[in-house]
Amino acid sequence: MTTILLIEDDIVLRENTAELLELSFYKIITASNGKIGVDMAKKHLPDVIICDIMMPELDGYAALKILSQNETTKYIPFIFLSAKTEHKDVRKGMNLGADDYITKPFSEDELISAIESRLAKTSILKDLRINSNIPIQEKNKNEIRTLNDLKNFFDDNGTTFNFEKDTIIYREGDHSNYIYLINKGTVKCHQIDEQGKELVTSLFREDDLFGYTSFTNNQPHKETATVIENTEVIGISTIEFNQILNDNPKVALELIQLLSDDLLIIKNQLLEMAYGSVNKKTATTILKFAEKINSKPEDPINISRSDLASVAGIATETLIRTLTNFKKQGIIEADGRNIIVIDLEKLKRIS
Repeated sequence: MTTILLIEDDIVLRENTAELLELSFYKIITASNGKIGVDMAKKHLPDVIICDIMMPELDGYAALKILSQNETTKYIPFIFLSAKTEHKDVRKGMNLGADDYITKPFSEDELISAIESRLAKTSILKDLRINSNIPIQEKNKNEIRTLNDLKNFFDDNGTTFNFEKDTIIYREGDHSNYIYLINKGTVKCHQIDEQGKELVTSLFREDDLFGYTSFTNNQPHKETATVIENTEVIGISTIEFNQILNDNPKVALELIQLLSDDLLIIKNQLLEMAYGSVNKKTATTILKFAEKINSKPEDPINISRSDLASVAGIATETLIRTLTNFKKQGIIEADGRNIIVIDLEKLKRIS
């Protein structure tokens, strides 16, 4: 049976997460802070470690650093579990050697998927270490192998651009000159149909990459990118970006996976637009904007009704009527452009 060490100082979250994992047939060991967690990791040598960041005695960063320097624990997959969602916090954890980063609140599927994928990767690397006569090469400090490495390259070498709310970064038909990483803020990409109606095709938030049209040719943009709130982005020229992909095939594979995930999201969005009820479309869109704009779904969402309607694929008038019904049911509050989720679980259950 797979053994998981859960290091979490919040007793309710620790017990709930442990129970969830036990129901998925994992053996669970728990620790209430980083210091105890490090000792238990060395003693029990679990298959996976899931660790909070902000804890007494010893925080998650320090715990990871200690365990990664120990010969008996340095190969154990380490997954951060934290409410700290700013990209600098995520990047710090990944740079220290974490295998994954899950933000609170999280779903059961998200947690289990992260565990299983890290177990599979560790098993493959272990077989290589044991069975291969060819030594596994250490990472070249200049090599870009992961999306995290790529984003660090943006931070270190890119050009910073600041855009005020409602500013257009690029228009449909413009030449693709830069690939962007969002440092702060939110961006929507959208197209205009033959009737002049705007269709939002994607939303990007802090630490997201956007602006790529082709990794082989300099093609014009197929959509317009507009800033939803004051935003800071870091740009790398498409020429330099393509050279990075040529020189670092491993990160190219990760980008292909990112594109595949984006296509799946778009496919699901189209299915919802085609077959979902108006209530379901509206609820899903509110949750989508809450995820992209806020670190907590209950924080106010400052967004225009037309943007919400565009993503939902319904008329603005229909969306406004639906929001009014949600207000009457006590699911949301609305004040001007601000929408506040009052009953998150009820909103999720709308069909």
